Amino acid sequence: MSRIGRQPIAVPAGVDVKIDGSTVTVKGPKGTLTRTVHSNMKVELDGAEIKVSRPDESNLNKSLHGLTRTLIANMVKGVTDGYSKELEINGVGYRAAKQGKDLVMNIGYSHQVTMSEIEGITIDVPAPNKIIISGPDKQKVGQFAAEVREKRPPEPYKGKGIKYVDEHIRRKEGKAGKGGK
Repeated sequence: MSRIGRQPIAVPAGVDVKIDGSTVTVKGPKGTLTRTVHSNMKVELDGAEIKVSRPDESNLNKSLHGLTRTLIANMVKGVTDGYSKELEINGVGYRAAKQGKDLVMNIGYSHQVTMSEIEGITIDVPAPNKIIISGPDKQKVGQFAAEVREKRPPEPYKGKGIKYVDEHIRRKEGKAGKGGK
């Protein structure tokens, strides 16, 4: 049986969970998240715990069991603590600023790159070379951070570009030294 799928999900105080058929709604201090789980998975609220079970041992149900449990656990964590991704901008003259609800970046192009906040996402720029993206939905935070990074991914020679704070860029040496005849 799935080791992850078997584990119950603890529901902290201040979090409201509603299960309506295959739709799970989690409401907490950071917001409300709703997800429709696969109809084969049985999700039930048992006191202050959510339990996910599967009907049989078929490969589909085995693979869905741990996935469903993890998705619901991420929803519970998101509405209590929230998720955030930190991005770092490296390069001479590269910087970011927040104008209203827009993220405006100067990243080496002839024009400024502007990205608007989407619903459920908060952009914070504590320093000109640092961007923090946060929100309750893990998938939305990760996707938006990936889209910001995509505007100028880090290059391997000088390391210029937008990278995650915990990301390591494999550096290349560049051209070999001049010599010979």
